[in-house]
Amino acid sequence: MSAGPWDYVIVGGGSAGCVLATRLTEDPDTSVLLLEAGPEDRSIWLSMPAGMSKVVWGTKYSWAFTSEPEPHLGGRRLGHPRGKVLGGSSSINGMVWLRGHPRDYDGWAQRGARGWSYADVLPYFQKAETAPDTSDPQRGTDGPIRVTRPGLEPGSLAEAFVHAGGEAGYPVLDDFNAGRQEGFGPVERSTYGGKRWSASRAYLNPVRDRENLTVVTGALAQEVILEAGRAKGVRYLKGKSSHEARAGREVILSAGAIGSPHILHLSGIGPAHVLEQAGIPVRHELAGVGENLNDHPDLVIQHKCLEPASIYPVTRPGRSWLAGAEWMMRGTGPAATNQFEAGGFVRSRPDVEHPDLQFTFMPLSVVPGTVDIRQEHSYQAHIDLMRPRSRGHVRAKSGDPRQAPSILFNYLSDPADKVDLRESVAILRDVLAQPALRRFAGEELFPGKEIRTDAEIDAWVAETLETCYHPVGTCRMGDANATDAVVDPECRVRGIEGLRVVDASIMPEIVSSNTNACAIMIGEKAADMIRGRHIAGDMDGQASERRQA
Repeated sequence: MSAGPWDYVIVGGGSAGCVLATRLTEDPDTSVLLLEAGPEDRSIWLSMPAGMSKVVWGTKYSWAFTSEPEPHLGGRRLGHPRGKVLGGSSSINGMVWLRGHPRDYDGWAQRGARGWSYADVLPYFQKAETAPDTSDPQRGTDGPIRVTRPGLEPGSLAEAFVHAGGEAGYPVLDDFNAGRQEGFGPVERSTYGGKRWSASRAYLNPVRDRENLTVVTGALAQEVILEAGRAKGVRYLKGKSSHEARAGREVILSAGAIGSPHILHLSGIGPAHVLEQAGIPVRHELAGVGENLNDHPDLVIQHKCLEPASIYPVTRPGRSWLAGAEWMMRGTGPAATNQFEAGGFVRSRPDVEHPDLQFTFMPLSVVPGTVDIRQEHSYQAHIDLMRPRSRGHVRAKSGDPRQAPSILFNYLSDPADKVDLRESVAILRDVLAQPALRRFAGEELFPGKEIRTDAEIDAWVAETLETCYHPVGTCRMGDANATDAVVDPECRVRGIEGLRVVDASIMPEIVSSNTNACAIMIGEKAADMIRGRHIAGDMDGQASERRQA
């Protein structure tokens, strides 16, 4: 069965895909087909911030990937949920809204991604958001993504954590997204009125009635249709039937850092040895496809809480039902927050130019290796290494799109990551020992006071390290000098006409924060590139839009 042609066929209705579909169809003469493998985002658990745990580990709204045995983690396989639903991972993630550090983007530009410096991308962060405090000119005032900054309740564990950071010698900040990052403060989230504000809710839902926009869910991409070196459409499965969608202008892959390289491999685009091993004919050899996989590794330190200040009682039957009822009626209460309300960014060493460690605090703790809440008053703080050097890969196993690709993150393959994580434990322990937390601080439950020496910490890291669920880089962006680059700075796939990749996979390097805000910014900026427009901004937050000649 064939259809179209549409001007643009977008594969993936996730964070970037929703942005693209919305922005491209602002032109009534431009038609777009958006293909999403998952269902509509209509579940109440996708709307309730506290409902994240109900959807992130299932298979209805997540791809539920599992890594290959990680060689530096004792052969452990790590679960890696990615959104398989309209809104993609923005519909199941932790809703943390952080941009990263300005130097991240300046580094991209210096490494060949021309036009992606912080000054270049800032107008698109602004365009995407409605910030909770518009007094800073670097923040957005009327974008689709509604952002909430939590007010830290006086006397709460979250407030005490921020004060502890100040006592440890770090600045106390109000806004991590205003250009200055190092310090401790409240962590913004993409929620509004107590509801998750995903890319589908923010961008796609308001424009679903556009006549030039067609959305097809339950559509699993099989391959990009290539004719004479040009992308002409997409072949996809819906149910048991195969369909073709023809693109008059371009095919755009927005399936994420796992999905986009996999689709390229299925289409015969990628490293020859990978394609041959999977039994896929080589249509266009491109060495970098699926390589350069990067992610933030995650550790957790947990303490018993000496006062009844944690929220664990709210997670128990009875109290949790009352919290759900309050959310249903008023959009308030414990179910209206992600509980990641306080955090900090620090440097692992004085010679590091900008923060490379992120701490995120939670007023409860989870039994290590499970998703079960500890049934006692306790709290935990996450450590995430922001710029890890280790790299992995995503590789198709066969030509069957229903078979998940092979995913190897290769955490700790670079010894420098192990050193930085070891140092991060000492830094966080120092923060957690400050006077502001002293009245709450019971025994260290995890890893425990007996884990002290470098060898003991290294062993604990290898045994317990998890993912922060921020895969990027597998279709990395670069200039003609970057032999491993998959796309150019216009997001065009090298050597194939009419084909782009627009999602977190194009990041040359991972950003120093959660990645969803960056993925949405990428969608905004790429949409303007495709439409021949450019927003010229300056560091004072003033921006003007112009059409390129």
